[in-house]
Parts: sequence; C-alpha cells; structure tokens
Amino acid sequence: MSSVAPADLPVGDNLGSIEAAERSEYGTRTARVKKRLTSRTATVIALIIAVVWTIPTFGLLVSSFRPAELIRTTGWWTIFQNPGFTLDNYRDVLFSTSSSSPQLGAYIVNSIAIALLATLIPLVFASMAAYAFAWIRFKWVNWLFIFVFALQIIPLQMALVPLLQIFSTWLRPMQAWLHEIVPIIPEQNYLPLWLAHSMFGLPLAIFLLHNFISEIPSDVIEAARVDGATHGQIFFRIVLPLATPALASFAIFQFIWVWNDLLVALIFSGGTQDVAPLTQRLAEMVGSRGQDWQRLTAAAFISIVIPLGVFFGLQRYFVRGLLAGSTKG
Repeated sequence: MSSVAPADLPVGDNLGSIEAAERSEYGTRTARVKKRLTSRTATVIALIIAVVWTIPTFGLLVSSFRPAELIRTTGWWTIFQNPGFTLDNYRDVLFSTSSSSPQLGAYIVNSIAIALLATLIPLVFASMAAYAFAWIRFKWVNWLFIFVFALQIIPLQMALVPLLQIFSTWLRPMQAWLHEIVPIIPEQNYLPLWLAHSMFGLPLAIFLLHNFISEIPSDVIEAARVDGATHGQIFFRIVLPLATPALASFAIFQFIWVWNDLLVALIFSGGTQDVAPLTQRLAEMVGSRGQDWQRLTAAAFISIVIPLGVFFGLQRYFVRGLLAGSTKG
C-alpha cells in the first residue's frame, strides 16, 4: 500500500462561516452534555444507582463464603448475628473431582473462546459495512441500510428454529466432512456459536458504527481521496483509528452479551461439554432440585471476574464512545 498521509482539518481562519458555526454549535452542545452529566444532581443519582446495583453483588460475595447450612437457614444480611465463613464452595466449583462434569476452568476456557471470536467477527464485518453505507455511493444503499436496521426488530427467539435447521442441513455435515479430512479439528466445535452470535449482533453493530463513522468530517475523507487513497487505505488508516471509541463500546456490549448468554448456547452448542460455556455449567450446578445453590454463589462470582476485567480495561474508550454518541445529531 502506498503511503497516504491523513489530511489536516481546516482550522482557524480557513474555516467557512457555516462550518465555523457548526463547530461552535457542536462544541456548545458537547459542553452542555458534559455539564449535565457532571452536575451535582446527576452525581447523586449515579451514586444511588451504583449503591442499589452493588448491594446484590455484595450479598452474592458474602453468601459465596458462607457454609451451606447457614445459607439455607439465614440471609446474608444476618452475617453479624450468624457468623461463619468457609472456602468449601470455591473448592467445590474449582477443584471438583466429579467424573460426569469437568472442572469449572474448562467451561471458562470455552466461554473465553466463544466470546472473543463472537465479538471480533461482527466487529470486523460491521465496521466495513458501516464504512460502505456511510461513504460509498452505490445503488440501493439507503434501502439496504433500512433493511439492515429493520433486522433489529426481529425477536431472537423467532430466528432460532430456522437457523438451527440451516445449521443441521449445511453446517453440521460440513463440520463432519472437515473432521474426516483433518482429524485434529474436532467435529463438535465453536463454529455454530460464533456464527449465531455474529448474525444476531451484526444489525445493531452496523447501525451503531454507521452513526459514528458517518459523522467523520467529509473534509478528511475527501482530502484522502484527492491524494489518491483507495477505500481500503481510507478505511484502515483514517476511519478505524477515529472510530476506536465506538468499536470499543460495541466490543464491551457484545462480549458481555455473549458471556452471559445461555439460550443460544443451549441450542447451538450441541449439548456436549466440550463446547459448553460457563453459563450452561452454572445452570447445572444448583442440582436437579435446586439443593446445591450454595455452589452457585461461588461460581457466579467467579464468572463475573472476566467481564469486569474487560469492562475496566476498555472503560476509557467506553466513556468516550458514549459521550461522542450523545452529542451527535
């Protein structure tokens, strides 16, 4: 690829009156949104919501360290009247010697493998589609974008049966054929889950990224075209770096959605433990009659560690993406 330097935005005296007015209005609107979000009332409301949402999590943490007998007979808020702590719950879920189910670590690895690719695949295709809808003129572009936008209103449950029929007719035989040719590739793998999550996430991803990418100043794109840049060069060297906050925001949403999913996993994992995610194991841990739910508290608390790490790792991009989206339009 030939070198194409990003074009500088016109600043200072080079701005036209209309563009200067738009920039001034945009800056005013941004300042107004930031002022509202950092006001005393907004801070108090945020603190109340944080406390209300944290109380159940704190109760879950306390319960995960309590013996099974105390969990069944008393609430976690009576910890001072009925003290008692143990690590047996974490020992049971992390170092189980059951021959019927592997340890929790195997399910965590499955969840990580499913969530990473099910996040990366829609991000790649959605970013390219969003750029095409925003900056490439072709026939029926607006109707195609409306069609993609309308796909969001289809309930996920309505698409499960047709998608499962398609996978059973085409994908499963292809996986079996591939396994016969290359035995190292397992017949039961993550491919149905990756495809299902990507299909369900693509319409929303394209819509969100299109809103962000279409707001990139046209001067930047036009300057790159004048310099001879192709669509590929513009996309990789200009659009992707500028769209990083939006990409990170959607990545957080998609990763947490896939990580917490149980319905899609139950239908498309094939019922085997080799590809079952962590949520499927959590549902089994309470026992057939719900008698072992003390282990569920420890397992559930372990399951939220990785999503929290992803969120805090991309938090600065997430906030920038939300603020940028709140000032568009």
